[in-house]
Order: sequence, then structure tokens, then C-alpha cells
Amino acid sequence: MHYLALALDYDGTLARNGQVDPQTIAALRGVLDSGRKLVLVTGRTLDDLGRAFSEVELFSRVVAENGALVYDPATRSERLLAKAPPAEFLAALREGNVSPLATGKAIVATWNPQAEKVLSTIRDLGLELQVIFNKGAVMILPSGVNKGTGLKKALREMGLSAHNVVGVGDAENDHAFLELCGCSVAVANALNSVKKTCDIVTASGWGAGVVEIAEELVRDDLENRSSRILRNRISLGTDEHGNNITIPGYGPSLLIAGPSGSGKSSALTGILERLRQRSYQVCIFDPEGDYDDLPEAVHVGDVQHPPITRELLDLIDRFQDPVVNLLGVTLADRPAVFASLLTQVQERRSRTGRPHWLIVDEAHHMLPESWQPGPAVLPQHLYSAIFVTVHPSEVSPAVLRTVSVAMALGKDPCSTLSSFAKAADLDLRLPNGNHLLGDGEALCWFRDEDRRLQIKLERTESDLRRHRRKYAAGDIQENSFYFRGPDGKLNLRAQNLNVFVQMAEGVDDNTWMHHLSQHDYSRWIRDAVKDDELADQIAAIEFEKLSPAESRARIIAAIEKQYTRAA
Repeated sequence: MHYLALALDYDGTLARNGQVDPQTIAALRGVLDSGRKLVLVTGRTLDDLGRAFSEVELFSRVVAENGALVYDPATRSERLLAKAPPAEFLAALREGNVSPLATGKAIVATWNPQAEKVLSTIRDLGLELQVIFNKGAVMILPSGVNKGTGLKKALREMGLSAHNVVGVGDAENDHAFLELCGCSVAVANALNSVKKTCDIVTASGWGAGVVEIAEELVRDDLENRSSRILRNRISLGTDEHGNNITIPGYGPSLLIAGPSGSGKSSALTGILERLRQRSYQVCIFDPEGDYDDLPEAVHVGDVQHPPITRELLDLIDRFQDPVVNLLGVTLADRPAVFASLLTQVQERRSRTGRPHWLIVDEAHHMLPESWQPGPAVLPQHLYSAIFVTVHPSEVSPAVLRTVSVAMALGKDPCSTLSSFAKAADLDLRLPNGNHLLGDGEALCWFRDEDRRLQIKLERTESDLRRHRRKYAAGDIQENSFYFRGPDGKLNLRAQNLNVFVQMAEGVDDNTWMHHLSQHDYSRWIRDAVKDDELADQIAAIEFEKLSPAESRARIIAAIEKQYTRAA
């Protein structure tokens, strides 16, 4: 189950004219019966909500006062997330005849056309307050407090991630929490600005729209909608036409295979970077200690100590990214230890949806060909997992049959895919002979479409940093730039971009303009530095009719922005 909770705005979404229909309440009970949780996200104060709505106990948490307060109906406990409004501010509003005027424990609310008086009062008193609009309502809160920040706090208390939440709303103040959710829904009566940014728009409005999405959630976990949610997809690279090739942020399992030195680590690093950019929690099983330097990861186990299950689960509960180091476990014992750990992690995933992705490096050691897990360890579809191996034929067929995308790297990718297909008992209809890959390319097979595709892998941030260091301050030898001048009398070698910038600032105007007119600078950046984006910027400068000083300054600035300042 992907979506574990449904988060709902109250007025204009769950309720119409402040009231919730019995059919809507029945649909909410259906969501609870499916094992999911409910969260109410409202701009109302708790007292006001209680007077209007008698079914608050259906919800695991209530985010009230537009994100300033979290309430647990089960324990009747409140957590205030923002400071109370300054007394001088309230006094000034009353003196200015701002009416109506309502206050909560942190929120101050009124209605249009009082917004101008509110803004001028904030400005005159020099307060750090924000004004949030909700159709005709005007809400004043401390800076940085909104429905999104409140929902994030509530979900953290519940042990859930926003990636596993469906959010439903209708108005301006709902943007913050809808953008946070893994799937965002606008009811039919929502403002156009909300509809434009949501993944789904219901056919019906108000509570009927909630019923619509609730029933679909219970029926198939919104599986038929997943292809439309593009913002959560993870890029693998580009095809020969430059089209971005992506996979969903939830669901598929990947195999990354190829001989040593074929680029498996770089391919995995790129995917990891993009997963973490989207705030997906990742758990890495590392049998060789290859992830010791992974930024922001927390390690369990080392060369002398096997990983402790309790420590691993604690890290998952704290929303950290664990790296499970198995160097302290003998090679023969690793499959059994891994199976035990995976059982516990899978149980956590079933309850919380986290960790979102599992990475199993050296999968042929952890999941050998003879490994036959029980259904609790390896369900029929092991979702959101990446297996990395040199030898696909030595990985458990039960694991290989869960693979949605197989990525082969190295000099003979067809042989690698053939090995995978034979072990998984698949007919991939691979071409005869060797299939040549360029640098940083992979041959991929996609199960859903049963197609093969050669892709250029997206460069990783670490690759880009190494690239920048090399060309900014290294020695690129035969690819150096030479300032020779119009008569070829000079032979000034710039072995990197730092030296090029220094020389560019010192060479005479005739020499500078000679190479500029020949487009030598953009050609060198494109061919030697292999940075098409920077080359295009410099080519545009070369085509402009600029003075030596201006063209020199702009080209140097373009280089420094991407390379020399960062180095």
C-alpha cells in the first residue's frame, strides 16, 4: 500500500457551508477500515471546529489555525507550533476598527476588505507576521507558519512521510500542504489556481469530491492515477532524441548490472542523488564498506561489528538514511543476516511506507542464486528496490523476477541482459552480436513495455564536481588552450580554466579579438572541456559586436560562475 493517509481541508473541501454530509462521513470511515489514517488540515481554531464538526475523533491528527497548532483527538493533547500574536498588534487592530476580528492561540483572522488595515498595522509596528488569504478570509500568522509546516509536524508524530499522503483542498491557503503531499487533489469547486497545480481534479465538488477520491483510494490505492503524477518521477537519463527517461518515485525495482569498472557505482550514485533531492528515505545494504563517505547517511555496523537490528530500526523511525555495513559478517552468513534485517525493514515499510527505497549492493552475495525467501520477506512484488551486481546469473531468481527495469553497463551489455533474462526465465529477444555503448551510457530493459532502450545516464553531482575541479585547476595537457595571436607569434598555454582566465585578462586586445572572431573560445569549451551549456553561452558572446574589454569581461564571468569560483 503506497498511500497510508488522507489529509483533508475542512471548509470548501470536506464541508459545505460548514457542514459535512453523512455520505462523506461514511467514505471517511471506509478509508479508516482500509488501514489508512486521516488528517484534518484547517484554518479554523479548535473551538470553532468543535462547534461545527462532531466527528473530529475520526482523525489521527488535526492541524488547526492554518498550521500553528497540532491536536491529537485520541489523547486530547495540543502542540502549539507558533507564538501567540503580540498584544500590541491586537490592540492596534481594535483601535483601527478591524472587524470582525477572531483570535486563536496563534492565529488572528478577519475578512476582506480589512486586509489593507492589517498590512499597514504590521508595517507600522515592524512585526514579522504574514498575511494568508483563504477566499474571503484574511489570516495573520507568524512568518513561515502554514498548513504545510503544520502537516509536516503532524505526520512526523505519526511516523509517516508526506510522500505517502494524499492531500485534498480547494483554496489559496491549501497550496502549501498540497504541494507537500505525494498526491495532490483539488475538488471540483476549487479555485482555478489550485486546480492548475494539483495532480488530480475530482468530477464532483465539496464532500462529494472527497467521497470520489476516498473510494478510489480504497479501491486501488490510486494506481490508475500514478502515471499522471509526473513531479515525483525519478530521472534515469535521456534517449537518443534527448527525451528524459524516468521511473515513478514509487513502485519499480531496478537491477544495475555490469562488470567491475563499468559505471555501476556512478549510475547508482546518480539515482541516489535524485531520490534524496526529493526527500525519499533510502536504506542501503552495503557488504563491502563502499558507502562510508556517503553524505548525510548514518552507518550501522562496521568491519568489526555486525549491524544491530534495533539501531537500524531506530534510524528509520528518526527519518534518517541508514547504511547497513555488513563487513563484520562472514560471507557465508550474509544471506541469513540480510534476510533477518530485511524482514524487519519490510514490516516497517508496511506500516509507515518507509524507507521509501532499498538499495542492495553486491546482490549476488546478499541474495545468492540458492536463496529462497518466504513471502513475508520478499512479496510477489518487492517495490522500490535497487539491486546492484556484477553477476546477474548468481542472484536469486525470486529476486530477479521482481525487477521492473534492468540496466546493463559495460562493453557487452547484451551479454549482461542475456544473463539476467536466463536467470529470471524471461525472453528479452536481444540482438545478436555486441552492442556498443558510449561513455556514461546504459542499455535498459523496461518490463511494462517489454522494450530495450539505450540511454545516456544523467551526470551525478559528484561527477560534476570532479569535472569542475579537473578543468578548473588540473592539467588537461593536449587539450590545453593556446593564445597564439593573429600572426602566430605567441605560444601561451592555458592548461586549465584558471590559467585561461588569468591569461585572458593579460593578453593584448589584438590577440584576444583574433581568437574571439575565430570562435576559438567556444570551440575549446565544447571540444576540450565538454561543456555544451557554457560553450553556447560563450558562442553567443562571440557573435555579438562587443569591445575587447566587454567581451573579455563577459566570457571570464561566464567561466567563473560555473568553474573557477567553485574550485
